[in-house]
Order: sequence, then structure tokens, then C-alpha cells
Amino acid sequence: MNSLIIDLIQDKVHKAQDHHLSHRRAAGCPHNITNTQLENLHENMRIPLIPVLLVAAAACVPSLSGEGGPPVLGPEAPAETRSRFAALDDVRLLGNGLLQLGQSLREFVQKTRGQINDIFQKLNIFDNSFYQLSVLASEIKEEEEELKKTTVVLKANNEEIKNMSVKIGSKVDSILQEKTQLKNKVEGLEEKLSSMSHGLVTSEQVAEINGLREVIHSQERSISELLEAVREQSDQLNHQRAKIRILEEKFTLNTLTQETIEKMPDSFRSEAPTLAPYLTSSSTSPTSTTNLPSDCSDLFNRGERVSGVYAIRPNGMEPFMAFCDMSKDHGATVIQRRTDGSVNFDQSWEKYENGFGDFQGDFWLGLRSLHSLVTQGSSVLHIQLEDWKQNRRFIEYRFNLNGPESNYTIHLTHLSGDLPDPMINHTGMMFSTKDRDNDKHQESNCAHDYTGGWWYNACGDTNLNGRYFHVRAKGRSDRRRGIQWKPGQKAYYSLKFTQISVHPAASPSTNPSSTASTETGVFL
Repeated sequence: MNSLIIDLIQDKVHKAQDHHLSHRRAAGCPHNITNTQLENLHENMRIPLIPVLLVAAAACVPSLSGEGGPPVLGPEAPAETRSRFAALDDVRLLGNGLLQLGQSLREFVQKTRGQINDIFQKLNIFDNSFYQLSVLASEIKEEEEELKKTTVVLKANNEEIKNMSVKIGSKVDSILQEKTQLKNKVEGLEEKLSSMSHGLVTSEQVAEINGLREVIHSQERSISELLEAVREQSDQLNHQRAKIRILEEKFTLNTLTQETIEKMPDSFRSEAPTLAPYLTSSSTSPTSTTNLPSDCSDLFNRGERVSGVYAIRPNGMEPFMAFCDMSKDHGATVIQRRTDGSVNFDQSWEKYENGFGDFQGDFWLGLRSLHSLVTQGSSVLHIQLEDWKQNRRFIEYRFNLNGPESNYTIHLTHLSGDLPDPMINHTGMMFSTKDRDNDKHQESNCAHDYTGGWWYNACGDTNLNGRYFHVRAKGRSDRRRGIQWKPGQKAYYSLKFTQISVHPAASPSTNPSSTASTETGVFL
């Protein structure tokens, strides 16, 4: 279509060149339009040319050309003949503008396509998570059916045991009656013996007495055996009742677990919220920003003793909000806390770098903020853990963290604490997330397999950013995805509470007796 239009235009131009040359000069149109110019026009314009050429042709009409005076007609041109072609420069200008518009539309379409692809990836992740939850729910339902069947069987056994107990009780009652009768007989015999003690006792009476004694002893043995049998039956009954109670508790726990899965909030399945930023207003003066404390230890030294969220400005950099723990004899900046599993820690590199969560619950301060704190000087990393038996322990390290150019490589030196030290295998490691694999494992992504960003080695048995389990996971592969602090060959165990904080090395060291549990026994 474009080639046909250009051919028509070229034919018109050749016909009009000989008759309207003087008129085109007066109207400001070019002297001639060559084939090369028409070919360039065809190459430059990639959109349909019909509306564009109509506008361009109208632009060269003298009445619309923008000039004040009437057109000057040559002696050979009739009065009604007028130019129908715009200047070639105007056409090119219009074509370039349309090309720029098309380029902008193409960039917009490509950007929209990338956003749609990201949405599809997130939907695929959600589908996989939902499928896993569906599989877990089906397993729980199967276990629930098995527990129901076992409960029915145990109830039937319980009824049989109750019937046996009733029978044994009736036998015991009859034996006790016989025992009472025998006692009465013995008392009668004793009276006879006492009356006969004044005279001679015949051999027949002695034999009768011995026979009665043997009967009494045999009855006592029978009573003892029956009492032992009753005791055994009672123990079995108590054992069966304990089994039924345990099964009922398991049944209730599985029901609660299933309800928890069904009522799981959408916020856990989606991305974690961003931490509250430091807000400035028009009334905020540069002096007030300069006077902000460099960290929570500086705030403690200024007299603040209440734990909470404060604005800090380490090393004169951009200020941000942080949670300060003032419960000890120094202030500590909390960089991570896990309390109830309300925040999903399986997040991207961007989230771990900038921070996420809620300061009043579970949160991660952010690698960028942590690095700004560490660059102020020698720092101490304090890790506090609690298991599901309310045993609380801690460990401290001399701590340093490289910047983003080294993927926030961590350097640790053990100082003190009553926890084992599995982080010895993680020092010198770069931080890894599910979308940035920096670990030493060549065949898999540890952050993806263990669900949470951490300084993985290959992959190691320590990850305080793993999945939060309210109940013990069924399989070993699920348990290792939990909040782990696993030294040596111990079994996988997901913790109840974690808190990681940092303070300057000049601050007094934490007293173990004030933070560690005084209970004896093995932690975890």
C-alpha cells in the first residue's frame, strides 16, 4: 500500500513540476522532488502513510501555508490551480516524530511484558507453595483417619477391660466374703482351743485344726493371686487410658494444624512488608538530623533506658529506624528477631539488603544498614536463642562485615557464651538468597533449598532465617528448612525464638548468668 501511494505521489510531482514551478517557489515548497527523496520518505516512515500524506499535502496549500499575502500566479498557470504537496522537510519532521512515538510505545510494551513475566513467576511460586500445603493437608487427613480407627479400637478394648474389671471386682467381693467366713470359723476354733486347753486334745481335733489352717492358707494365697491379677488389670487399664489420651491430643493437634494451614494469612504467602522508614518533614532542621545517635549504644550513653524503635544515623550516613534493646547494661541494635513466624523470611536479595518485617514482631534490619553500623569500628555480634522448653542460651563473636561489592562477606571470631559454635564453618562466607547464589555448594542453591537468606557454606547446618515451624515437621527434609543452630551430628531442631544484635566492642560484655537459663541439661 505504501509503495502504491508513493508511486502516485511521484507521478503527480512530475506532472506538476513543469506547470507550477513559479507557484511552488512563492509558496515555499522545494524546487523538485526526486526519486531518491521519495525512496528516503518510504524508508523513514514505518506507519500507514495515507493520513500523514494528506496532512502534508494540505500543508503546502497557500491558504494554509501560514503566509499573509495571496499566492502569486504565473502567466501560464490558471487561477484555480494550487500546490497539493507540503515541504519534504515538514514531512520528514512529522515522520521522525511518529518514529519517536513508536519507539516509546515499543519500550513501554517491553517494560509491561517484563512486569507480566515477574507476575507469572510469583504466581508459579504461589502455586508451588499451595501445592505443598495441599499435600501436607492430605497427609494430615490420612493420619487423622488412622487416628480415628485406632481410637475406635482402643475404645473397644477399653470396654472389654471395664467388663473384666467388673467381673474381677465381683470375684474379689466373693473372696472377701469367704475370707470373713473363714475368720469367723477361725475365731470359733480359737474359742474351742481355749476351752479345750484345760483338758486333753485328741489327735482327731489336732488333724481338724491342721486341715483348717491349710484351708485358710490356700484361701489367702488365692486372694493374693486375685489381688495381683486385679492390680495388673488396673495397670493395663491405666496404660490404655494413657494411650487414648495421647491419641486424643494428637488428633486435636492435627486438627489445629490443619485449621492453621487453612487459615494461613495471605501475608505469609506473599512478600514480607518493608520496615518503617525514617520520615523527615519540612520542619526538620539539618541540626536535628546531625544530632541523631550513631547507634543504640550511643543512645544508651545519652541516658535512654527503654527498649523500642528509634532513629539512628551511623557514621554520618543516611538515617534509618532501628529497634534498640536496652535490657542489659548497654544498648544493642537488633538486626534480626524471630518470635511467632508472622513474617516469611524466604525473600529476595533486594529485601535482605534493604530490610523487611515489623519492628514489633519478626524482622530483618537489612544488610545495608548492618554494614553502616559495622563500619563505625570494632563490633560484637550477640546471638540469643530459645528452644520450645524455654531454655535460653547465647553466644558472642567479634564481628566484621564487608560491603556490597563483596556480597557482605562475614568475619567471625568466637568470644564467649554457653552455646556450641557451628558458625566456625560460616566465617568468610558471602551472603546468599534464593535469587543470588553465593554459597560454596556447586550443585544446588542453599538459600532456595533451606528457604531463607544466610551466610551459607555448602550448605551447613546453621540458618536462623529458615522457616518458622509451630509444630515439629514430619520429614527430615522439612525439619532442616527450619530455624537451625545444629552443631555436629545432632538431630535437626527448629527453634522458638532468635534475636541477633550488634554493639560496639567497647561496651561491657554480657553476663552469661543474666541471659542464659539457669536450668541444667542439654540445650536443643
